Amino acid sequence: MMRIVLAGPQLDGLEISEPAASVRLLVRWPGEPFEIPTWNGNEFLLADGRRPALRTFTPVSLNDHGLTLDIVRHGGGAAADWAETVAPGEPCAISGPGRGEAIEPSAGRYVLLGDETAIPAIEQLLGVIAHDVRIDVHIEIVDDCAQLDLATHPGAAVTWHVTTPGDAPGATLRRAAEATDIDERTRVWAAGEAAAMQAIRKHLFDDRKIPRDHTTVRGYWKVQR
Repeated sequence: MMRIVLAGPQLDGLEISEPAASVRLLVRWPGEPFEIPTWNGNEFLLADGRRPALRTFTPVSLNDHGLTLDIVRHGGGAAADWAETVAPGEPCAISGPGRGEAIEPSAGRYVLLGDETAIPAIEQLLGVIAHDVRIDVHIEIVDDCAQLDLATHPGAAVTWHVTTPGDAPGATLRRAAEATDIDERTRVWAAGEAAAMQAIRKHLFDDRKIPRDHTTVRGYWKVQR
């Protein structure tokens, strides 16, 4: 994991009011200068018609020191490769924020599932869910060293799932979702690799018949094929 801080007067006025909200980070393609893209009403595009290097993140924090992002260090990703080589003061751009999570006040229990990319969002949710609500947290990591001290919540039970060779991303989260009891007062929030999240969504909606408004399932990234 690499932590970067974006700063500058251009961040003035940016507000992130909901937990687990997102921003889009736009960076240069390798070997090219940075270019501010144009929004055409549907997507960002560069002057030559290509899409920019763009990835979505949940900020760790936004304060007087700047906007802090955690980027998982895995090769082959536009943002990850940029983060490994970026120099202090190099330009980039931020778009957002996107919508966050509205906490359900009547919920008696939350189930939070995510991989390393979802840790900032899970931390924020732990910080705002009422202390009398039980929370079961499942986080998939590739190495024991990735275990962090999460925000304290008196009702939270955190399970760290270390992947094993041959496991597809999100496999331990799918198994955790399948093994979890979910009643009418339980709300589920899950985020991680897109295919794994689609499998969890299918399990919850098709197999378990969980109401869609009781869940939030988000694909944060895709395996590079």
